[in-house]
Amino acid sequence: MPREAVRKTVVHLADGRELIYFDSKDDGDRTAYYDTRPLGSGPQPGESRLDPLLGEWVAVAGHRQERPYHPGEDVCPLCPSTATRHSEIPAPDYEVVVFENRFPSLAGPPAPDDELVGPLPNRLRRGGGRCEVVVFTDDHDATFASLDEPRVELILDAWTDRTATLFTLPGIQQVYVFENAGAEIGVTINHPHGQIYAFPYLAPKMAQVMRRSADYHARTGRNLHDDVLAAELAGGRVIFQNAEWAAFVPFAARWPYEAHLYPKRRVPDFIALDDAQRAAFPGAYLDVLRRFQRLFGAGGPPVPYIAAWHQAPPGAPGPAADRPAVALHAEVFTVKRAADKLKYLAGTESGMGAFMNDIPPERAAERLRAAGG
Repeated sequence: MPREAVRKTVVHLADGRELIYFDSKDDGDRTAYYDTRPLGSGPQPGESRLDPLLGEWVAVAGHRQERPYHPGEDVCPLCPSTATRHSEIPAPDYEVVVFENRFPSLAGPPAPDDELVGPLPNRLRRGGGRCEVVVFTDDHDATFASLDEPRVELILDAWTDRTATLFTLPGIQQVYVFENAGAEIGVTINHPHGQIYAFPYLAPKMAQVMRRSADYHARTGRNLHDDVLAAELAGGRVIFQNAEWAAFVPFAARWPYEAHLYPKRRVPDFIALDDAQRAAFPGAYLDVLRRFQRLFGAGGPPVPYIAAWHQAPPGAPGPAADRPAVALHAEVFTVKRAADKLKYLAGTESGMGAFMNDIPPERAAERLRAAGG
């Protein structure tokens, strides 16, 4: 949960959506600023459809076609509001803000049962889940890697708070924290921000990790993530470590440049991090992101990347210290394979989910180590 020094203020936007300010200092009364935009009602419940061949749910949200697409800085919906321009954030300045997405992929209370649509085997699930936007700074031109450690500590507080809250919503099976950065990734709002998805089902990758981890535990009595981390710390692909965290290029990296960041003592989620792990986190995470920014030469444009945080599902069996399925960790990767070349997900990756990596992970680790500050 947030440190006692963190000031948390909850307000509501014109359409009823929740917005939360996280501040490290007293910046006045955040509730004094109102959203005066003529908005309609808030997000409507969506639906998810089951792929009968893969057993995977697909969210269908046609209203997302109306979301902002590369707005200019003068109309950025994530910049603070001014007297003449009203954004998603009513205050004239802020540190970290979280709010319900106006155009969510997942929204609404879950229906009690799946529905059969037409003849077998098509099934549909109405409602369920929540999507939130996490805005890291009111500086439109910043990047996460350019933030200082106190700001990253505040972001960690926000992630922890939202994870704990979203775990309690009806039907939530997974809370996924992530950041998309760069137009090459598909980012449509160029302001430093991330997102949190509270899924009413396990995402396909998480479901597979859960199965693999449970099978490994049944065969060996050991935790798969613990053994992965131990093997990497003993190997030659570590790119950074401090007393509490370690980052490495994984043995079977899918992307040309990919790094995973783990706490050295396993925890299932942000909530379970202890004081020492929290204190050491900002320096570790910023080190990894800055290595990616320097990977193709300092002074160039920001490197596009995805940072994906894995947390154990709230219903995973066993006490926190022994939950066998998932350990908290980040997977960071860029779609660039060279300064002027992108890694495209073409026939094998997109068509069959079979990744082909052009750069040996050992070589990628060498380059990321060389990109240290």
